[in-house]
Amino acid sequence: MGKQWNRIAVSIEIDAATERVWEIVEPVERHIDWMHDAVAIHFLTDQRRGVGTKFLCDTKVGPIKLVDKMEITEWEPNAAMGVRHTGLVTGTGVFTLTPIDMDRRTRFSWVEELTFPWWLGGKLGEAIGGKIVLKAIWRRNLKGLKTLVEG
Repeated sequence: MGKQWNRIAVSIEIDAATERVWEIVEPVERHIDWMHDAVAIHFLTDQRRGVGTKFLCDTKVGPIKLVDKMEITEWEPNAAMGVRHTGLVTGTGVFTLTPIDMDRRTRFSWVEELTFPWWLGGKLGEAIGGKIVLKAIWRRNLKGLKTLVEG
């Protein structure tokens, strides 16, 4: 992913090995435990792990509710999980887990490049909604992930 105006990136350091962080991130259906904007996840495939897994995520940001259709495009245990958004909001995203301090801590990074539909403000919605609103929500999500992993 290159540097683009619709790119959103957040990261956090977690006091746990990458394997421990992956234990929490790997079950896609548990993302609702730490993503405050994710309400429910419904799988479209029997497969629930790995490249090719498809699912719908009921998402709520303030008064806006939508269903985010996604497919896992990258799957490297303890290292990375990538998705392609193919619903109303389109684009790509990836979680990366990088060991720190001889794998006693993990840097968890989340990068997305999203395109919003016209009725969510199009490019203006991407700039304001993405850079300000979603970035703030995702920072909160990462704090929730950190608490869940470390707790």
